[in-house]
Amino acid sequence: MNKERVAELIKELMIEIGEDPNREGLVNTPKRVAASYEFLTSGYNMDPKVVINNAIFESPAHNMIIVKNIEIYSLCEHHMLPFYGQCHIGYISNGKVLGVSKLARIVNLFARRLQIQERLTDQIANEIKKAVNPEGVGVVMECRHLCMMMRGVEKQNSVMTTSSVLGSFRSDSDTRSEFMNLIPNNT
Repeated sequence: MNKERVAELIKELMIEIGEDPNREGLVNTPKRVAASYEFLTSGYNMDPKVVINNAIFESPAHNMIIVKNIEIYSLCEHHMLPFYGQCHIGYISNGKVLGVSKLARIVNLFARRLQIQERLTDQIANEIKKAVNPEGVGVVMECRHLCMMMRGVEKQNSVMTTSSVLGSFRSDSDTRSEFMNLIPNNT
């Protein structure tokens, strides 16, 4: 990302909306916004293999592994406003497990792009499937969208829930139910 160019564009935007970018409180705002966007969209420059960093381990475990309440922050691709919430991931090992922090890193990799929650949920599930080929994967995400809260319909308490289930989480209703019963309902 060319931060200098982004800062110039932010300065132009400030002028277009009626602000004075030379005002004391705004002088460095274009540079700060550019740095912010560099961080918030850093997922475009991440490679899943590098993020996982060989943290795949042999394991005789053949049970459900769940990590709950992974914080998520992303930008909606329609309005470039934040959405945020929690992501819950479960999978059934098929001889290999991921280092636990790698699940959160996979979430960040895809969340730090312009997104829609539905696609983000699928991308996380598919990347876990690709990494360790588990018997099944389940991802549930519960998020609040500022495009719904601070503009448009202005619904402050709305929460969007999405799920992606693969393998045994899709084909076996008991497995899917076990996963859903073990994750919290944060709404």
